[in-house]
Amino acid sequence: MINEQIRDREVRVIGENGEQLGVMSAREAQKLAFEAELDLVKIAPNAKPPVCKIIDYGKFRYEQTRKEKEAKKKQKTVEIKEIRMSPNIDSNDLNTKVSAARKFIEKGARVKVTLRFRGREMAHVQTSKVILDQFAEALSDVAVVDKAPKLEGRNMMMFLTVKR
Repeated sequence: MINEQIRDREVRVIGENGEQLGVMSAREAQKLAFEAELDLVKIAPNAKPPVCKIIDYGKFRYEQTRKEKEAKKKQKTVEIKEIRMSPNIDSNDLNTKVSAARKFIEKGARVKVTLRFRGREMAHVQTSKVILDQFAEALSDVAVVDKAPKLEGRNMMMFLTVKR
């Protein structure tokens, strides 16, 4: 909130150089800001009384967006790669999927392992959980199970992440 949008009776005011001007009515604070040809900006609305600062609002907004961009540059996004299998997968096919997952994990990605059940395969859900356990065991040297195998609809999913 800036200038006339501030409707509080009393506000704690901070001057343009960062000095405390004390607690005063919002109108008085508005006059001080107007005399300095700057804006009255509410910085901490939840404080008792709310804290307002006399600053140039355009410059304030610019610096805020610049800080947000810097923070975005520094954050690292974790990619999620998916490996899909069916319950009647053969051991060689499973080894191929394991090696693909190993490559993803070594690059730093999270791996979502999905076991898809079609038709009558839904009758053997509990026995198929062993496949996901074997998958996790094969990657136990580089990965750790982030989310244990869980059945959602016709898919059983498990998440693996890099071992720290």
